[in-house]
Amino acid sequence: MSWRLGVSFFLFGLINNVLYVIILSAALDLVPASTPKGLIAFCNIVPSFIVKVVWPYLLKGTIRYHQRVIGCCVISVLGMIVVALSGGVGMRLLGISIASFSTGLGGLTFLQLTTAYAPITAGRNIGYFASGTGAAGLVGASLWWELRNFGTRTAIGLSSVLPLMIPFAYFFLLPQPPSVSNQDEEDDGVELIAASSTEYIPLPTDEDEGGATGYRHSRIIALSASDKWRMVKPMIPKYMLPLFCVYLFEYTINQGICPTLLYPVPSSEEHPVIILMIKSIRDYYPLWQLVYQVTVFLSRSSISLGCPPLPAKLLPVPAIIQLVILLALTYESAIGIFGESSEGTSFLLVFLLVSIEGICGGLAYVNAFYWINQEKPSSSDPEIAKQEKEFKIGSIGFPDSSGIILAVLVSMPLELGLCAAQVKRGKELCRSL
Repeated sequence: MSWRLGVSFFLFGLINNVLYVIILSAALDLVPASTPKGLIAFCNIVPSFIVKVVWPYLLKGTIRYHQRVIGCCVISVLGMIVVALSGGVGMRLLGISIASFSTGLGGLTFLQLTTAYAPITAGRNIGYFASGTGAAGLVGASLWWELRNFGTRTAIGLSSVLPLMIPFAYFFLLPQPPSVSNQDEEDDGVELIAASSTEYIPLPTDEDEGGATGYRHSRIIALSASDKWRMVKPMIPKYMLPLFCVYLFEYTINQGICPTLLYPVPSSEEHPVIILMIKSIRDYYPLWQLVYQVTVFLSRSSISLGCPPLPAKLLPVPAIIQLVILLALTYESAIGIFGESSEGTSFLLVFLLVSIEGICGGLAYVNAFYWINQEKPSSSDPEIAKQEKEFKIGSIGFPDSSGIILAVLVSMPLELGLCAAQVKRGKELCRSL
């Protein structure tokens, strides 16, 4: 039973996020060289951001997981088909936006689904889901590294079949409520609340508690705006601000700085290892994305691999480290730390800094969601407690998406400015992409 839960949530995280990563990795191939690559990231995150901001605050009633899963699959496939069949930038951006909407809704859905389990199992499932999202980075970047050889349209078209794995995992692999309802104590603490069939019930009023309790379960419950704000306030400094900063810094690096971290193609005599990865100038950006995604996968898998979670009081540390990395890479791109005659040393430094950036980003993500999932609801009523847990883990998607959007807005002029700084000192590689 436990292995089926783990594999299911791993696949949910993997497939739900893999198209997002493929789009980012394909940024150089989807738009002309004169178009800032941050525009791809902007369309790849804004619809997802809207879902994460609006859905948890406006949703009332039963969460229909079956319909959500099927809907996310259909929308993802449709978005990728639009990208594959379109030759113009406008239609491609529209397709990316459609796929982004599905990614946002899917991530919200599966994170909320983890709250249907007992706390210990829910924490592990968060780890598996986070590991899957990290693997999505690795798989997506690696897939694009290989598929791009078939041409952009064919590669995107082949990628459009990946979302079909989500309904398969949900309906055929994930244990359904009847299969685990009587095995809570025997199956390592697994406890599944029938999330797809449990009715929401109203918050009790004074009249309900005073005697009209016979009607307590006859109305639809809905957490009020004040209830939700009460839950959000303590999470802002504890979880939301660190996540916002982490995503702001790492996406500014990935979308605004990494496209300009270019060096001449190395010779096999001087750099026999680097030449195995770099065949042309266009290989640098996908390589930095691949390095970042590998390290994100490893750090997001830390809890599912048995590593202890990062103490909650240390959640701001990854953001601080990433800020230092952002400043260092900005200096390397604009001025050069070691000079033009030491490209091999510069390459190794960038490789190391991007790796640390990925580790920090993954640790911040998995630990923030882990600790939110472990928080106890304020209500003793099981139905109200269920809504509180679903809302809290759903609302935490706001800071990471807002951080990405701000990073995208910053990265577009930053990329152009760094390229201009390189041209001014005689390095024109950024103009040859």
